[in-house]
Amino acid sequence: MSLHGKTLFITGASRGIGLAIARKAGSLGANVVIAAKSAVANPKLPGTIFTAAAEVEAAGGQALAIQCDIRDEANVEAAMAQAAEHFGGIDALINNASAIWLRGALDTPMKRFDLMSQVNSRGTFLCSQKALPYLLKSANPHILTLAPPPNLDPKWWGPHTGYTLAKMGMSLVTLGLAEEFKGRVAVNALWPQTVIATDAINMIPGVELSACRRPDIVADAAVAVLQQPFTQASGRFYIDEAVLREAGVSDFDVYAVEPGKRLLPDLFL
Repeated sequence: MSLHGKTLFITGASRGIGLAIARKAGSLGANVVIAAKSAVANPKLPGTIFTAAAEVEAAGGQALAIQCDIRDEANVEAAMAQAAEHFGGIDALINNASAIWLRGALDTPMKRFDLMSQVNSRGTFLCSQKALPYLLKSANPHILTLAPPPNLDPKWWGPHTGYTLAKMGMSLVTLGLAEEFKGRVAVNALWPQTVIATDAINMIPGVELSACRRPDIVADAAVAVLQQPFTQASGRFYIDEAVLREAGVSDFDVYAVEPGKRLLPDLFL
């Protein structure tokens, strides 16, 4: 199903994977709502809601930049209403915004723990809750969350319990909403096979960006999922490479930062 003229609300879309999805959707003629906190440029993290909106429009789509803190219920509710009024509805929500802190319990300030909980699991639930009244009026409604397959292997919990808990919270929200809205809204998750080269990852010591893939692979996979009829699949935990292989893609070197280099597998896989 075409994304042309469809409205996508993407959280954390001012940079990284969210921006890549926004740009790809724009190239297919979609209306894209850029919902993020970054309204002013940050020298450490380039990109704002306005530069992202400009990139979507340059790609061929329509864009609406909304400064939105997904921890704030009233802010999210107002952003959804503004988006729906501007474009005449909302067809898909992409829960991309996420906070990361890869440290153990003794090195995790509660401020960081709370931020991850509020943005990741709570933010995903809140944005989904406020988008659902609009999605239920769409002809092809989707919620797609950037979250991993649920995993209780202690090796993923021991090194960074706080982050894993917050990220798996996004996965469990996906499971719950998929069951609650079965047959009415497609609720799925998407996770990269490899580490993705983003500004956020670049700030984590020890990660070699040349061993990563570019965000475009996640964007291409996301668009493939969103183009499915909503009745086709729900409650699925997609992996970007598997989605694209099923779609007929065989050359993945085009997504590599440095083609031919051994790639870093992503967390939780």
